[in-house]
Amino acid sequence: MSDPAPVPPTSDRVPFPVTVPVLAAVLVRPGLWAAAVGALLRMAVPGWWRHRPFLPLPDPDWWAFRMTTAYGRPDAEPTAEDVVSYLDWCRATASLGRTGRDRPDGAIGRGPLAGRQAG
Repeated sequence: MSDPAPVPPTSDRVPFPVTVPVLAAVLVRPGLWAAAVGALLRMAVPGWWRHRPFLPLPDPDWWAFRMTTAYGRPDAEPTAEDVVSYLDWCRATASLGRTGRDRPDGAIGRGPLAGRQAG
């Protein structure tokens, strides 16, 4: 059995290809815009504003790893359906990691006890 081919370095290309179908799928869903901006900023290389192209893009090696784990190859491009699904998940789970102290009303979570005061 042969070893898998090594992943080529990706630092010579811009990661995070934004295809027209992906962009269109997000643009027609204003409810996902905040989730999309949040996801983009979470993936961005720290200090992205200090380096050209001055865009919040992910690290090329990290992006290649994510595409490999999702699609099986580092040069894959996410489908519009997958991006919308991911952003829906981000939006739906945005408050799950917060405690009652993070919320102004002191409520915990979004389950049947949501709205009850912490304490």
